[in-house]
Amino acid sequence: MKRKTVPETPKPQVSYTQKPALGVGHLLSRLRSYLIFDPLIWIYTIILGAVSLFCSLFDRDGSLQHRIARLWSRMILGTIGVHVHVIGMEKVDPAKPHIYAVNHLSALDVPVLYKHLPSQFRILAKKELFRYPFLGWHLRRSGQIAVDQENVRNAVRSMGRAVESLKANMSVMIFPEGGRSEDGQLQGFMAGAFYLGIKAQVDVVPMALVGTYEILPMNTGHIMPQPVFLLVGDSIPTTGLTLRDLENLTQQARHSIAELYYSRASFPDLRDQHLEKNSSRPEKKIHNDASP
Repeated sequence: MKRKTVPETPKPQVSYTQKPALGVGHLLSRLRSYLIFDPLIWIYTIILGAVSLFCSLFDRDGSLQHRIARLWSRMILGTIGVHVHVIGMEKVDPAKPHIYAVNHLSALDVPVLYKHLPSQFRILAKKELFRYPFLGWHLRRSGQIAVDQENVRNAVRSMGRAVESLKANMSVMIFPEGGRSEDGQLQGFMAGAFYLGIKAQVDVVPMALVGTYEILPMNTGHIMPQPVFLLVGDSIPTTGLTLRDLENLTQQARHSIAELYYSRASFPDLRDQHLEKNSSRPEKKIHNDASP
């Protein structure tokens, strides 16, 4: 008698989002965040943001405002007790402009980068961030560059400003995923950072942040301190590349960042599941609309 073949039930997809254990320790950790860490971070942001705005009246090159931002970063990381292990930063020549391409996991990514990147830089940030009081004012007055992710023409203009900064020997930092990761996995990349590298003929420096997601994931104010790693990969030269090389450059940078990230991340390597994310956003089409 033949056995009936029963089709195998598909395994449910496992979520690797951090689920902290409940208990007295968890409750105390939340109280520490909501009553101490979060209020202090807002106080630092308001006070130093106001100081930075005042300094913008006479700080033409933004160097003083950059130092204030670094102080803000040190105060935040020191207050919440986060130690950052930096590996590979000796590969970066602070005298040359670079494009720093970094994965984006948490609101803490920016303080970590401000504290540890070796020279002044400009950030390509979503235009929505420029609407927040103090944060948006500081971003605008300190020369950061707003990117409209819904409008190709406006995005191209922003990229033009970033190219001008690079040619003026000012590095640019960008999160090529276009936003924070919701699950701790590396997302699909948009082409903006790599378009800049080709247009300005400036090296792309791939970097990976590990640990900030576990400290402060999206949609929570609960800060859970732990060590963080900032891993720096080998620079990717763009000399001689054209916009025909944009897709290959984007893939090369994503592979480099993925190798760095998953070498220390607490998550399984699911990078391929996010390859198609953001594929329809304007930045993917920039090279078609901005070609000479």
